[in-house]
Amino acid sequence: MTFRMSEQAYLVLLALAEEPRHGYGVVQAVRALSDDRVRLGAGTLYGILDRLVDAGYAEPSEEVVVDGRARRYYRLTGDGLDAVQAETRRLAALSRRARQVLGRPALGGA
Repeated sequence: MTFRMSEQAYLVLLALAEEPRHGYGVVQAVRALSDDRVRLGAGTLYGILDRLVDAGYAEPSEEVVVDGRARRYYRLTGDGLDAVQAETRRLAALSRRARQVLGRPALGGA
């Protein structure tokens, strides 16, 4: 199965690249990384985490009980780091190309 890198999955990988995080920590980091533009619900977050784990990009690292509730932490794997770096390069190249295109005079324009 090929992993589809959505914007949300990319932001989750970035959040995990900073440090291992539990679900709520990932949600908060994604909000910060996206300037509060992307807000993940629990179903979306855990669906993405499950896909990242299945792809070998993330793995559960530990479980900590806080106030009687278990918090499962996730961390990036080596393959996950490779994937987020590759996607960052792809987005940077796309951005450079967009700047080139947008910097050109409009076709047929005055």
